Amino acid sequence: MDTDAILRSSDIDGVGKLGFGARLFAGWREADPGFVLNREPYRRATILLARKNFGCGSSREAAVWALRGFGIRSVIAGGFGGIFHASCIANGLVPVVLAEAQIEALAAQIEASDGAAHAVVDLAAQVVVAPDGQTFRFALAAIHREILLGAPNAIGVTLKRDAELAAFERRDRVKRPWSYLTSSSNPDGGDGRAGPV
Repeated sequence: MDTDAILRSSDIDGVGKLGFGARLFAGWREADPGFVLNREPYRRATILLARKNFGCGSSREAAVWALRGFGIRSVIAGGFGGIFHASCIANGLVPVVLAEAQIEALAAQIEASDGAAHAVVDLAAQVVVAPDGQTFRFALAAIHREILLGAPNAIGVTLKRDAELAAFERRDRVKRPWSYLTSSSNPDGGDGRAGPV
């Protein structure tokens, strides 16, 4: 599913992040009153089940804003478009990759209950808990998990390791002092960059 289906280009106006939730999947929601996200209890869904390559196409970050604005906190899919996946991380939406058979099992259980059954995405444990209690493990890069669990961004995660970085730099200065030359420490008065030897 490409980002044009998630949020039409005609539904993007202004530069803010707010107000896109009502426009999520507008092409389908307007054309079909019975579309799943128009019906109770799915209109209050916080987890969206999808197929592989979800969010492919344009680099439209507003597609993620629309999902978040609607109330979606996690998308479980067979795979994601690369830029879309990065936008999910940056905007606090948990992208979960599961096998198609696992997604089908989740969908079947939820549909059988008319939406009364719930799945849970446990980001800390990196598992999805199905309504019947079965768990499906998912992988997420450690830095992405940290960001989604509350680090402000990748720089914030890096700054949490400031002591480790300073220790590395001290060791590295001993091993490769030439790489730390500055114009004030370079007798030639150059910019300190290593040149041909």
